[in-house]
Amino acid sequence: MRLLWFIPTHGDGRYLGSAVGGRQTSFAYFRQIAQAADDLGFYGVLLPTGRSCDDAWIVAAALAAVTERLRFLVALRPGLISPTAAARMSASLDRVSRGRLLLNVVTGGDPVELAGDGIFDDHDTRYDLTDEFLSIWSALLRDEEVSLRGDHLRVEKARVLLPAYQKPPPLYFGGSSPAGIAVAAKHVDVYLSWGEPPAQVAEKISQAKAAAAAVGRTLRYGMRLHVIVRETAAEAWAAANELIKHVTDEAIAAAQKTFARFDSAGQRRMSQLHQGSRSGLEISPNLWAGVGLVRGGAGTALVGDAQTVADRLKEYHALGVEEFILSGYPHLEEAYRVAELLFPLLPFTPQTAIAAEGPSYVSPFGEIIANARFPTAASASTPAPTPTPTPAPARG
Repeated sequence: MRLLWFIPTHGDGRYLGSAVGGRQTSFAYFRQIAQAADDLGFYGVLLPTGRSCDDAWIVAAALAAVTERLRFLVALRPGLISPTAAARMSASLDRVSRGRLLLNVVTGGDPVELAGDGIFDDHDTRYDLTDEFLSIWSALLRDEEVSLRGDHLRVEKARVLLPAYQKPPPLYFGGSSPAGIAVAAKHVDVYLSWGEPPAQVAEKISQAKAAAAAVGRTLRYGMRLHVIVRETAAEAWAAANELIKHVTDEAIAAAQKTFARFDSAGQRRMSQLHQGSRSGLEISPNLWAGVGLVRGGAGTALVGDAQTVADRLKEYHALGVEEFILSGYPHLEEAYRVAELLFPLLPFTPQTAIAAEGPSYVSPFGEIIANARFPTAASASTPAPTPTPTPAPARG
C-alpha cells in the first residue's frame, strides 16, 4: 500500500459545518500538518483545488521547501491553464522538489464555479479538452517537441526546455463517468475512486481495467476517503457522531442543494449514498457517509477500532486498490492517530529517515518513567530495563 494524507486548505476543525473548534487556514498550520506527515512516513499529501481553497501550486511549493520526503498531489486543471504553461510549472516544481510532484487531473464539476472561471463547456466537452490537454502535457514532460491541432487546443513546436525530474510526474484522476474512464484509460497512472462500498469499487475497477486494456495500458488504483479510528469501536462511533453534532438540518439541505447542481458523476454517487438524510449513514460495514452531508467530494469515512479499519482497507486492497488518500478531522491530530494505530497493521512501510540514521539513533517512544525507565508497549506498569550508560570518550 501507499498511504497519503491531506492538507485542508479549505478549512479544518473538530466539527463539520461549524465554526466551533475551527482552525485558521494559515500556512503555519499547513506546515505543521505537512511536517507531521513527513516525519510519520506518509507517502504524500493531497492538496485540494477550487475557489474555496488556497492555491495548491503555491502551497505545495512552499511546503516542499520545509519537508524532506513527502510528495505533493497537486491539481492539473485543463481549461483553466494552457497545457504548455502547466508543463513548465510541473517541470519546475518537480525539479526543485527533486521528484516529489504528483498531479491530480481535475476537470471540475460545479457549473457555477466553472462559469466564474470562464469555463462554459458541458461535461463531455470538458473531458474531450482534457484528452487533448494531457496528450500535449505528457509529451512535453517526456522532453518531446509537440505540434497538435485539436478541436479545442492548438500548439506548434511546443517544448519544455528545463526538464522535469520525473519523466513525467505520475498522473492521478478520478472521473466516474464513461467519458472520465475513457480519459483515465488513455492517459493516467492512478485511477481514483471515492470511498464507496466494496461492490461498487470493484465494478468501477473492472470498467477501468477493461477500458485501459482496450488501448493497451494498465492502471494502478487508488481511493480517497476519511478515517475515524480509535482504540475501541465504541470510541470511534462516538467520535463520528461528535463530528457532525453541530450540523443542522438547514445546513444539510443547503449543501445538498448545491451538490445537486453539479454535473460530476462522482459527486452524484456520493450524494446517493446518504440521500441527504441522517438515518442509515452506515452504508456498508464500517463505511459511514456522514461527512458527505455537508462536504463535497470525499464524503465517507471508515469508522472503527484499528484492527477493523485495517481489515476494511485490506478488503479494498484485495480488490486492487494500492493507494489510499486518507484524512480525518482535525488533520494534525488525526495524522498521528492514523500512523500510530493503523500503520503497524497494514502492508505499508513508512517513509521515515530513522532507518538511515543507523543503530546509533536513539529515541524513546513515550515519556521516560521517573527519569530512569523507558516505557514499554506491553504494559505501562512493566518497567523496561534500565539502559547501560555509555562511557564518555576520553579527552586528550
